[in-house]
Amino acid sequence: MKKTLLCFVIALTALSLQAQTGEKMSSDVDKSIAKMEEQWAAASKASNAEAVSDLLADDFVNLNSDGTIIHKSKTLENIKKSKWEINEIGDVKVTTVGHTAIASGTWHGKGTDADGKPIDAHEKWVDTWTKMPDGKWQCIASASAPTKM
Repeated sequence: MKKTLLCFVIALTALSLQAQTGEKMSSDVDKSIAKMEEQWAAASKASNAEAVSDLLADDFVNLNSDGTIIHKSKTLENIKKSKWEINEIGDVKVTTVGHTAIASGTWHGKGTDADGKPIDAHEKWVDTWTKMPDGKWQCIASASAPTKM
């Protein structure tokens, strides 16, 4: 009886430690994804497409708030050509399940887009990140929608 109770206590302790480690790892990933979202916004404001390139998977898909779909190369081209006074994100939340993370938040941009058109917009966005075979997290899809202020 004592051996059974001891085995039960050890197993329960091990499960508790494993759950805590899993939560910490998920929390660390969540923080890392949120930090990469901030880097993306800052690099976009600086028209630094190179800094964004490594954050995006080669087969990245972007659903813009106007309903157009563009891929990585066009996204990076737009970053190079756009000029921003304001390009900031907020209210970032990240949920991780296994090798996938969903980040969401708000965006405010004021400046000119890649075509030189003035923009003063507020949007909500959702990004899907995945852990690649090499262990690096990259965004595979992004979607945004305009919001009213």
